[in-house]
Amino acid sequence: GINATRAMTALNSSGGGFSLTTVGRVQTPTLAILVDREKEIQHFEPREYWEVKATFAIASGKYEGHWVDPQLQARAKQGAASDGGKDQHGTTKPERIWDKTRAEAILAQCANREGTVSETTKPSSQQPPMLFDLTSLQREANRRFGFSAKATLGIAQALYERHKVLTYPRTDSRTLPEDYPDTARNIMQSLGSAKADRGAVSPESEDDRPISHWARQVLHKNFINGNNKRIFNNAQVSDHFAIIPTGEVPGKLKEQERRIYELVTRSFIAAFYPPARFENTVRRTVVEGETFETRGRVLIDGGWLQVMGRKESNETLPPLSGAAGAETARTVEIELEGKHTKAPPRYNEATLLSAMEGAGKLMEDDELREALQGRGLGTPATRAAIIEELIRNRYILRDARELIPTAKATTLLRLLRALKIDELTTAELTGEWEKKLKQIESDQFSSEEFMRHIRRMTADIVEAARQCDVDQIDDEYAVLDVPCPKCGKGTVRENYRKFVCESCDFSIWKSIAGRELSPNEVTVLLRDRRLGPLNGFRSRLGREFSAELTIKDDFTAAFDFGDTAEDDDVDPQTSDQVGPCPKCQAPVLDTPRRYVCRNGLGDQPACDFKISRQILNRPIAAGEVRQLLGNGKTDLLQGFVSKKNRRKFAAHLTLDLGSGKLGFEFAPRKNDVNGDGKNKRFGRKKTARSSGA
Repeated sequence: GINATRAMTALNSSGGGFSLTTVGRVQTPTLAILVDREKEIQHFEPREYWEVKATFAIASGKYEGHWVDPQLQARAKQGAASDGGKDQHGTTKPERIWDKTRAEAILAQCANREGTVSETTKPSSQQPPMLFDLTSLQREANRRFGFSAKATLGIAQALYERHKVLTYPRTDSRTLPEDYPDTARNIMQSLGSAKADRGAVSPESEDDRPISHWARQVLHKNFINGNNKRIFNNAQVSDHFAIIPTGEVPGKLKEQERRIYELVTRSFIAAFYPPARFENTVRRTVVEGETFETRGRVLIDGGWLQVMGRKESNETLPPLSGAAGAETARTVEIELEGKHTKAPPRYNEATLLSAMEGAGKLMEDDELREALQGRGLGTPATRAAIIEELIRNRYILRDARELIPTAKATTLLRLLRALKIDELTTAELTGEWEKKLKQIESDQFSSEEFMRHIRRMTADIVEAARQCDVDQIDDEYAVLDVPCPKCGKGTVRENYRKFVCESCDFSIWKSIAGRELSPNEVTVLLRDRRLGPLNGFRSRLGREFSAELTIKDDFTAAFDFGDTAEDDDVDPQTSDQVGPCPKCQAPVLDTPRRYVCRNGLGDQPACDFKISRQILNRPIAAGEVRQLLGNGKTDLLQGFVSKKNRRKFAAHLTLDLGSGKLGFEFAPRKNDVNGDGKNKRFGRKKTARSSGA
C-alpha cells in the first residue's frame, strides 16, 4: 500500500502541485465496487414496459390480480435453462410486458369477461436471524437507524468497555461455544428481571411488552436448546463469539446506546424463539387464456417476530365457495399501467458492508473463492475505518445514507486499470494472500517465496507508474456541455489530466491544489467564469482550505479568497440595500459577489462586514439576509452540507448584532423537553462563524 501510494502520488503530481493518491489492497477494491456501480447508474438507459392489473368479483367479494407470463414463471423455476429463466430483455419478472400493442390486446381481450379461478395454499416459515457479528450489527443499525459503521462500532465498544452490558464487539462470529447453554440461561434469567428493562426502549410497534417478558418466556417454555447449531456451534466461532448481552443491568445510557443495546438484546432473545409461521395462498384467474395472479399471506404464529416488535400485515383473500377450479370470476375493472425500469441503487453503508463481506463470492477461481470464504475485504473490526478513510481522502461522499464516489475515485480506477494493476482493483490479491498463508501454515508454501512475490509485485507496480504516459490513457471521458470560454466555439473534452478545447489551446487542470474537479463542476466554472466556494483544497504545507475558482482574463484558473478589491467596481448607488450593517449601521449592499457593507468598499475599507452568497454549499438569498440583519436570525434553512461528514442538515442562521459574527442554531429535537434546543442531554450548541463567511 505505502509503495503504491507513493508511486501513484508521484505520477499524479508530475504535472505540478501535490496530488495525494492513496491506494491499498483493501481500500481500493472497495472503492472499485462503488465506482463500478456509479458507472452502471450513469450508463443505465430506462426501458418502458407495461403491467395489466384487473379487479375480479366472486360470490364472496372482490380481489385484484396482476397479469403474468406462466411460461416465463416455469422457466425461472427450472433454473437450469440456458437463459437462466430470463426473457429476451434479461429479466425474470413475469408481470412485465415489453410490447404496448400486446398489453393493449390483453386489456381489450379480458375486459368484462369471465374466467376460472384456482388456488393453492402452502405453509411457510421464517427462521429467526442469527446472532450479530460486528458487520451484521453495523448493517442492521444503518438500515434501522441510519448509523454509520464507525458510529455503530463506537457505540458497541462503549457498551462493552464502559457499561459492561455487551460482549466484545469486534468479532466475525455469529454463534456461541457449545458449552454456553447454561451461561445463556443465566443471562436470560438476568434479562427476565424488571431491572433489565431500564436500558431498553419499547419496540416500534403496537406490541410494547418489555424485554423481561420475552426473556421469561424463553425460560418458561424451555426454548434454550444446546443442540441448536444455529446458536451453539464451535466450528463457526473464531477468536471471539457473537455479540450478546452480558446480563448486567444497564445504567444510564445515551439514546443511541439504548438503541444498540435494545437491538442486540432483542436479537439474542429472538434467536431462541421458534420460527414465524405463515400460510401463503397463490390464486390464479384465467380469462380468455390470459393468466392473472394474486398472492395472499397470513401470519399463523408470530414466533420470534413478536420479540423484535415486528408487525406483519395479513393479506387475506375472499374465500372461494366452489370446488377447486369450479369458481367463476368476472372482470369488473382492468387497467394498463406504463412503467420504466430503474437503475441499480447506489450503495449505502449497509449494502457496502455486505459487498465487502461477500467480495470473494464473485471470483471465478475456485481456490481463491474458497480462501476468501467467510472473510471478504477487510475484517469486521476494520471495515468501518476503511469507509471513513475513503471519505476522509475524498474518494467518496456521504450524502444522506448514500455513498457516492467522487471524480478523484473515478480517475484513480481509470489509472490503475490502464496500468493493468488488477491486484489493487479486485479482491483477488487478498484471496491469493489468504491462500498462500494457509499453504504456509501447512508447510505447502515457503514464507520466503511469499515475501519474494510481494517484493516483485511491488517493484512491478512502481515500474508501471514510472513508465506510464498518462496522456495516452484511453477511457470513456466526458464531453462538456459548454463552449470553450477562449475561442467561443470549440468543444471541451476531458482527458486523464485536463479538460482541453479541441479547437484552440485552452485547457484547465482536473486536479488543482490536491482537489479533483468533476466534469459538472468544470462545466459551471466555464459557463459562469466562477465556481464555489469549494472545500478540499490543500496548501503546500498540507493544510486544507476553501476558496472560489475563477477564470481570469488570460483564461487560466485562479483562486479567489474573497478580497475586498473584488468589490471595487460595485456602484453603491445602483446596488440594492438589504439592511443595516451590525458593526457600523451603514447599508449592506447586495453585490454580484457577496453581501457587503458599503463602508467596506474602496481602497481603504472602514468596515470588514460581509456575508458570502453561499455558506456550506447552500446559496443565501437576499430575503434571508434581510431577515438576518433585521431580526438576528433566519427561518429554518434546509440544504447546508457539513464539512466534516458531507451530510446535509437544516439550521437557522444567526447574527450577533454586536460583533457581526454568524452562527448556526439548530431546531429542537423531539426529545428536547424544554423546546428551546438547550436540553442538557440532547441540545446542540451554537457554532460560531466569522463575519467573513
